[in-house]
Amino acid sequence: MFRRVYLDNSATTPVDREVVAAMLPFFSEKFGNASSIHFFGQEARGAVDKARHQVAELINARPNEIVFTSGGTEANNLAIRGLIEANEKYGKHIITSAIEHSAVREVCQDLEKRGYAVTYLPVYEDGIVKIEDVSDAIREDTILVSVMTANNEIGTIQPVEEIGRLVRRRRENGKKIWFHTDAVQAVGKIPVDVEAIGCDLLSVSAHKIHAPKGIGALYARRGVRLHSQNIGGHQERERRGGTESVPFIVAFGKACELAKNNLAESQIILKNLRDKFEQAVGEIISDFEFNGNRENRLPHISNISFCTIEGEGLLINLDLQGVAVSTGSACSSGSLEPSPVIRALGRDDELARGAIRFSFGKENTAADLEYVLEVLPKAIENLRRLSPNRLKQAAK
Repeated sequence: MFRRVYLDNSATTPVDREVVAAMLPFFSEKFGNASSIHFFGQEARGAVDKARHQVAELINARPNEIVFTSGGTEANNLAIRGLIEANEKYGKHIITSAIEHSAVREVCQDLEKRGYAVTYLPVYEDGIVKIEDVSDAIREDTILVSVMTANNEIGTIQPVEEIGRLVRRRRENGKKIWFHTDAVQAVGKIPVDVEAIGCDLLSVSAHKIHAPKGIGALYARRGVRLHSQNIGGHQERERRGGTESVPFIVAFGKACELAKNNLAESQIILKNLRDKFEQAVGEIISDFEFNGNRENRLPHISNISFCTIEGEGLLINLDLQGVAVSTGSACSSGSLEPSPVIRALGRDDELARGAIRFSFGKENTAADLEYVLEVLPKAIENLRRLSPNRLKQAAK
């Protein structure tokens, strides 16, 4: 029986009903501008303050360290550009990894055009940065280290606590250096604690945790100077100008509250779904490779390269069967180039092009899994039968 199964929860998630209920009044009855001093404005201000506490509690931060943004991309831009512009006298060298999201990678590439030097750390076959490489890359003019908490395509968790300790030691010895981590995929999926990580800046996005698109936050540790990237308003303690989107902020806060309360149970459920899926794939499909570390990763992501087929073809074939998956980051959708994340693992172009990301969510069921495992082998078999690569191999 044809059914719709959504396995692209790393791209975005459906908005939780409780989140919708929390935000709806702020479109109509409670419509005030949070910067206004009258009753309507202060009602909105109270809701924003409550949400700020809810976001802060999820990552063990102080409420005044939370800066609301339009999403993870803006949070990353504010973190990187804002930090270096406010502190550029201390250096013009940035360290990042070869598998960062484009919202970090392309910012760094743009800064290179402006005269900044950037070191892109390798991740090797397991998809994890080595702390020794981070240490070796730090120079006299290094101002910022930006390494994601967990990768959005393969789910590998980076040694961010070790990086945080390394950066703190350098700073204690008198060096002006800061640490930013893009935690967009990790927050709400695994425990994320800014004090345990020791980061100065951390990016979060709401639509990855069952809140609307268009809202996110940057954690900025007390004392960290940022140059605002949105000029023209005094909101967010002058770190991000612009009228606050009160309904979306309220929704974000509620989603963080739910994520915090349900985190332990959610981890178990998602990991069980993923592990059952991967075990079944290993039993019913041949010629594939799992991408990234199998242990040290997020509980909801499975990235698999199927040999001799194009990932885009498999994605389309599955979509026709009602199953939504991804070939990589949603932000790079439409690109014909092999995923730079999969290539960074040492995979050749064929395996990189054959990579599919299956990302599970709280609404997925055992019945969903059964359906996917029914249509997936057939789709792969059909594509391989027509594959030029398989025909070449057969000819040999």
